[in-house]
Amino acid sequence: MGYTSRFPVEKRRRAMRAVPASQLEQLFATAQQYLAGGVSATTRFNPSLGYPLYISRGDGPRIYDLEGREYLDYNLSYGATFLGHNHPRVRQAIERGLDLGIICGYETEFHTLLAQLITEVIPCAERVRFVNTGSEATMVAIRLARAYTGKEKILKFEGHFHGLHEQVMFNASAPQASLTPDGYVEPYPQSAGIPSALADLTLVIPWKDIGMLEKALAEHGDELAAVIMEPINYNSGCIVADREYMQAVRELTSRHNVVLIYDEVLSGFRTCLGGAQEYYGVTPDLCTLAKAIANGLPLAVVAGKEEIMEQVAPRGKVAHSGTYTGHLFGVLAALASLEEMRQPGFYPHIHRLADTLYTGLEEIFRRHDFPAHVQGLGARFGLFFGIREEVKHYRQVTQIDTALAEKFYRECLQQGVYFQSYGPLVRGGHHGFSAAHTLEDITQTLERIDTVVKALRSNLP
Repeated sequence: MGYTSRFPVEKRRRAMRAVPASQLEQLFATAQQYLAGGVSATTRFNPSLGYPLYISRGDGPRIYDLEGREYLDYNLSYGATFLGHNHPRVRQAIERGLDLGIICGYETEFHTLLAQLITEVIPCAERVRFVNTGSEATMVAIRLARAYTGKEKILKFEGHFHGLHEQVMFNASAPQASLTPDGYVEPYPQSAGIPSALADLTLVIPWKDIGMLEKALAEHGDELAAVIMEPINYNSGCIVADREYMQAVRELTSRHNVVLIYDEVLSGFRTCLGGAQEYYGVTPDLCTLAKAIANGLPLAVVAGKEEIMEQVAPRGKVAHSGTYTGHLFGVLAALASLEEMRQPGFYPHIHRLADTLYTGLEEIFRRHDFPAHVQGLGARFGLFFGIREEVKHYRQVTQIDTALAEKFYRECLQQGVYFQSYGPLVRGGHHGFSAAHTLEDITQTLERIDTVVKALRSNLP
């Protein structure tokens, strides 16, 4: 007799309903008996709470817990739900996918339509390949770069996160790593189980140090297949480069025959339709997209120059495929999402919300003499506790006051505002709002945060 027949679905649902806040720890304890670590993904555990926030539903900018308590959501599926929860266009797209028969593992006309649309809005996209996750996207992009150049090493930047595969899990959110005598950052593996030999294929340097990049390419250009970066370093909060630096990176990588990869899993669509490459006016060789592209449906993209992208099978020799690759639900959701993002007034609305929220937060911190700073660009931002000045480099992020951050997030939850605390996996963390948020929502958020900051400040020295 199977599990479902022994414990009917409705009986299990009744057991999960109306869980008092005081019993959430017990719910988490039960989950740990069946789920490894008690969660389906590491960052769903919220260190500021001591357990995951269990959600019953979401609608627009709001989520609701198991007792129906309402929260203004500034996590938004780690940035994936850019249009807001339960968006009508996306919902209709999924319903269409159901009507078509839940097609999986086949090509449809919609795959070609989406690829064509991506080539129209993303500057570097001459060819497109769909994948399932941001991690898979960066893995395939690096594989393509190695095949195209015939070289094996990659260069990444300290504090930049590119997923959870072994090739890139170095120095993304590590403690401040040592510098070698010649200025490189010592590779620091971010997980157990990563072969030490992979560190020999990875160079790590500080971001926004053009002299160090020139040195690395001069010394290792004949070994480097790719330079990969977050063009807006949202995973460290929100650290932005200047256009001169980004243009210099473009010129240097071209000169040394090194593929330039923009990891736009987070930055894609966040500031404008063409992502960070449109924002800077600099075009990489390859880019990766995910999260916002399908508003919470699983879909990711590798896109770039035709001559590099055509290295992938069946035309080239780079292996890539998958049963769930380009699942129709994700493809249809992406078509709907891009249609929404192309509407007149979409990005002016995003920028109005951003200006109101970021200016308001900074004013609250200053008025209460509270040790915190906000940095944001477009619809994603970082909160840096224990820091009052602009954060320009990852090494500043390692100095944040994590204890104060967790108190802030915990008190915000009590006020009906949800921020995800990431713990050590994403140092600093990132937050955001959706297109479904209104100016009224932002005003309400600021009022609630003012209450939190005032209370926390009264307990500080």
